[in-house]
Order: sequence, then C-alpha cells, then structure tokens
Amino acid sequence: MITALVMINAARHTVPETAQALLRIAGVREVYSVTGEYDLVAIVSTPVYEELAALVTSRITAVRTITGTHTLMAFQCYSNNDMEQMWDIGTEEVEAPAF
Repeated sequence: MITALVMINAARHTVPETAQALLRIAGVREVYSVTGEYDLVAIVSTPVYEELAALVTSRITAVRTITGTHTLMAFQCYSNNDMEQMWDIGTEEVEAPAF
C-alpha cells in the first residue's frame, strides 16, 4: 500500500465536520485532530500511486471546509504493533493434548 499523511487546515469551527467528511472518503484510514500549524492529520493509503494522487488532489481537496493541505509521502512504517508481532513469533502457547 502507498501511504501518505495529509496535514489539513479547516475553516474556523469546522474541525469535527471536516474530520467526518474525510472519513467518508475511500482511502482515508484515520483522521486526527492536532495542535500546532494544522488542524487535522489524515492517514491515507491506496494500492497504486496514481490513485493516491487523485485521492489527495481531487477528493480530499473537494471537502468544502478545507482551506489548505500539506502532504507527506510515507517511505517506511515503524510500529510498536509490528515489533510486538515480530518478537512474538514462535512464542504462542500450545495447548497440551488431552489424554
């Protein structure tokens, strides 16, 4: 999957409405409200790069309450969940057979 983080500025007092509108778009996995320069961060992914371009430049920017975006392409995902799964390989408890 091709993943990007889209930082989003929304019109004043429309953050919840904008977040809900984004979540209705196919390819938007999660939306976070944040502090700082941006109002929201959307985690988006598609199986093909060209679809990601359309998702960000057409569908996301079509949300009327969005006033600006800044997109970061993801190279590598580092996750605590991934590390836990990697270290848990082969440690599953096996039930002893009942005799």
